[in-house]
Amino acid sequence: MSKVYQANLIKQVPFEFKGKDFIKLVEFEPYEIHFLLEQALEMKKLQKKGIPHPYLSGKILGMIFEKSSTRTRVSFEVGMMQLGGQAIFLSSKDIQLGRGETIDDTAKVLSRYVDGLMVRTFAHESIEQFALHSDVPVINGLTDLHHPTQVLADLLTIYEQKGKLAGLKMCYIGDGNNNMCHSFLEGAASVGMHLSIASPNGYEPNLEIFENAKRIGQSSGSQIQYTTSPQEAVEGADIIVTDVWSSMGQEEEQQERKEAFAPYQVNQTLCSRAKEDFIFLHCLPVHRGEEVTSEIIDGPHSVVFDEAENRLHAQKAILKNLMES
Repeated sequence: MSKVYQANLIKQVPFEFKGKDFIKLVEFEPYEIHFLLEQALEMKKLQKKGIPHPYLSGKILGMIFEKSSTRTRVSFEVGMMQLGGQAIFLSSKDIQLGRGETIDDTAKVLSRYVDGLMVRTFAHESIEQFALHSDVPVINGLTDLHHPTQVLADLLTIYEQKGKLAGLKMCYIGDGNNNMCHSFLEGAASVGMHLSIASPNGYEPNLEIFENAKRIGQSSGSQIQYTTSPQEAVEGADIIVTDVWSSMGQEEEQQERKEAFAPYQVNQTLCSRAKEDFIFLHCLPVHRGEEVTSEIIDGPHSVVFDEAENRLHAQKAILKNLMES
């Protein structure tokens, strides 16, 4: 996609972001995703130059955490500060939500106090319930089913590194039935990237999300594939992605998962099948020696710390467009 074409897309954006929620990437049109990426890049340039950009002066973001986090909490708090606003950390253990108050009531009350809500939780149904009863925009900071803010940052990183998204081949190795893989399915299909997923039997992506991504791909030119062979999936890949084998809440399955995913480790032998200039992504935290070896994640192909930084910039674009007056 040319720079001129992208600029034209940005001009055509109907600016219907205001008042919307950011729950799943599939709920946004491809040109809206590109618009967010371009705005993220612009705000990243401003931040690097030390130029203030207080688009959300006086605005307050409430952040509800049922799952702990490093990158999500810090990037949203810093993002709101750089945008001229403030963020309030709300642990589920410290608010009445953790003592039995309903999501409906919590959402209705907090909507009277803050200008936006970011929720990081377990069940995806919970954040949909928040969005249904909130009068302010709700942002999905992570659920067991989707992680759209992370994948938007990943798309931003790929765009920075490769100069395009459409036509590139991404390979996802590991647990196909996790939030990262599901959001990659939606994001890649929307922007015309090819996605090849490799995971063991029993760890396939959610079938409904997978089939929907394939349908989207018929329009965008994206090819979506699943295989149990990591060697087949990584062949000719521009981007290799993996994630931890056991996510939060899966600790009891850790040994079983280690055995199942051992053949899916991202290492030098596997990566030799990718393109010479491939880049490696991981949303962090990482378990070196398990899902990926140190020679890959700490090697010249890794862009994981650029990726982590881009959480800040991608989320600022989301915050600006959902919360700006």
